[in-house]
Amino acid sequence: MMGLTDGVFLIMCGAQFTLGILVNGFIGLVNGRSWFKTKRMSLSDFIIATLALSRIILLCIILTDSFLIVFSVNEHDSGIIMQLIDVFWTFTNHLSIWFATCLGVLYCLKIARFSHPTFLWLKWRVSRVMVWMLLGTLLLSCGSTASLINEFKLYSVLRGIEATRNVTEHFRKKRNEYYLIHVLGTLWYLPPLVVSLASYFLLIFSLGRHTRQMLQNSTSSRDPSTEAHKRAIRIILSFFFLFLLYFLAFLIASFGNFLPETKMAKMIGEVMTMFYPAGHSFIVILGNSKLKQTFVEMLRCESGHLKPGSKGPIFS
Repeated sequence: MMGLTDGVFLIMCGAQFTLGILVNGFIGLVNGRSWFKTKRMSLSDFIIATLALSRIILLCIILTDSFLIVFSVNEHDSGIIMQLIDVFWTFTNHLSIWFATCLGVLYCLKIARFSHPTFLWLKWRVSRVMVWMLLGTLLLSCGSTASLINEFKLYSVLRGIEATRNVTEHFRKKRNEYYLIHVLGTLWYLPPLVVSLASYFLLIFSLGRHTRQMLQNSTSSRDPSTEAHKRAIRIILSFFFLFLLYFLAFLIASFGNFLPETKMAKMIGEVMTMFYPAGHSFIVILGNSKLKQTFVEMLRCESGHLKPGSKGPIFS
């Protein structure tokens, strides 16, 4: 029988799932409609659209996992269904994180201004760089998933040895190997974090230099380049902090079996995890002029601020 805690947990997960689907669905709808009209899509729009799609899939996986926690705890802790969910979660999760990282790198290369030959070489070949990054994203996501599958195999071996109650040196060796792979699996999150931090600091330095030049030339500090720097910094910084929150939640959900209140720990981790796919996507909307304009016009239309005969929203 479902208790009060389970009910509150499902309501919170359902609310965050709905919000995430609406936000990411809006991004996919606007960019998809734009592509359908013009048959062209910019690199930034493509990355944002794929990011939104990966997060929609990720939210569906997390919601499925939430239902398993409440209605089928035994199946959640072990079994082929849980292993499948973990595989799809790992692959989609890393795709989502790397797509957000690619977006930050793209903003950095397009907006930041440096005279270093390496940076200029990357800036002039930004399309090629992003294509290689996206291919690398797929490879790294597959690598993290393969690492998880290897972890499952080791876990199965351990369960088999443990069932025979034959705790030998071989068992201890395999157990230590399993723990090592489990810990090393979290290191797959380190590269996108480092790349995002590098993009953030490059934009900060570029904004500082640009602001000093504006002051020396007695120019307004609210020029388009400054505003572009600030928008990109907000998006990357929000990704950084939400990613840290998401990573903390992921650790709580993953290592919940080692905590005193196992089910409660997993619930807390799950609720915190669902905040990231919706929260960062909403910030992306506010930082993208096309998405923001469409979103504002949609709100005006819904609230009845548009008079009959006036210009309607973009997707009218």
